[in-house]
Amino acid sequence: MSALTLPEPIAAYFAAEHNPEALAHCFTAQAVMKDVGHTYRGINAIKTFMAEASAKYSATSVPFAIEREDGFQLVRANVSGNFPGSPIVLSYRFRLERGLIASLEITV
Repeated sequence: MSALTLPEPIAAYFAAEHNPEALAHCFTAQAVMKDVGHTYRGINAIKTFMAEASAKYSATSVPFAIEREDGFQLVRANVSGNFPGSPIVLSYRFRLERGLIASLEITV
């Protein structure tokens, strides 16, 4: 089985999933993130949400597929942690801009 090759900001995002400070460096200043039916705008809001989610769910994401779709990078990952339905496959829809994540939408 070959390793999945992800664009640098996406690889950095998954590598830093339990480090909100490192995660903040993956996003543009005006980034928008959608997850669990909520929208987070800007690095501070994203960082706060990610810190709370990491503490609450202790989720680990393992990307297994990537494809390009209408200017987006669509990554599918196995996610396990302390939440109902674990493990689950989630889709991460990234839009990259100047080497950073400009938007991210996470869905089932």
